[in-house]
Amino acid sequence: MKELSLNILDIAQNSVSAEAKNISILLEETESGRLTLTITDDGKGMSPEMVQSVTDPFCTTRTTRRVGMGIPLLKLASEQTGGCLSIVSVPKETDPIGCGTTVRATFDTTSIDFTPLGDVVDTLVVLIQGHPEIDYLFLHSTPAGTVKLDTKELRSILGEEISLGEFEILDWIRGSLEEQYQALKK
Repeated sequence: MKELSLNILDIAQNSVSAEAKNISILLEETESGRLTLTITDDGKGMSPEMVQSVTDPFCTTRTTRRVGMGIPLLKLASEQTGGCLSIVSVPKETDPIGCGTTVRATFDTTSIDFTPLGDVVDTLVVLIQGHPEIDYLFLHSTPAGTVKLDTKELRSILGEEISLGEFEILDWIRGSLEEQYQALKK
């Protein structure tokens, strides 16, 4: 993929398919050029066997095609920079309350092979628009500051009767995130 934001979209979509109600997307950047992407969900999780095989492009749960490239491409993108990918998952059958999956990828942003982050704002807006019933926590920590979006906080202000998928709400979310990113550049 040409941008990490597309990997984020793909992995978060896997969380949606796993029936997650909460998805957290954390980006942590250090001054030394290290970027850690962590996506955590409370979906149905994966068996240990599936976790072992999920980095194989010929392993997929999709019925429309036999190839699943999201996680293998994220693994490749991280490893090309000297980083790594890890997946920890607890299946619902093992722990119905603590089930879910965490995908963590690290990158060296100073590497010539580093894939640009891309348009994270659009990625978040697309996720919320497509699945407004899910709660998302997004934190992007940089040496210059932090960008944050917590849909649980929005719901507490708006009330449950207003969908986060409404155009005005999505427009506000986009504006808020863009404003936070602009403040980091000052």
